[in-house]
Order: sequence, then structure tokens, then C-alpha cells
Amino acid sequence: MAGTKAGGLKAAAKNKAKDPEFYARIGAKGGKNGHTGGFAANPALARVAGAKGGRISRRRKASDVAKKAA
Repeated sequence: MAGTKAGGLKAAAKNKAKDPEFYARIGAKGGKNGHTGGFAANPALARVAGAKGGRISRRRKASDVAKKAA
């Protein structure tokens, strides 16, 4: 493992000497493993979660705040 910039360059050169496609290969692995999930993939799930958050919100209604201020 490289501890300095020079060591990192040396390690990269060695990796490329062993396998010219080294960085392309490990980059491809990462690309294949990536899966966008959560709310980006499922808008209906986001809607349900937002509704749950709204129900348990601790904020008071604007009309209650106005009554206390007056």
C-alpha cells in the first residue's frame, strides 16, 4: 500500500505492467455492482414515506401558532 504520492505512482506503474487492463477491470466491477435504489427507483415508496413523516411531524399547525402569538 502506498504511503506517499511517489509510492502510489510506483504501485500504479507495477499494476499496469502486470495487467494493462487492471484499472479498467476493477472499474467495470464497480459499475456492475452499482444499483440505484431507494426513492430514486421508486417514487411511490417516497410518497408513502413522506406521508408517514407528515403524520408524525412534531410541528404545530400554523393556525395554532397564530392564536398563541395574538
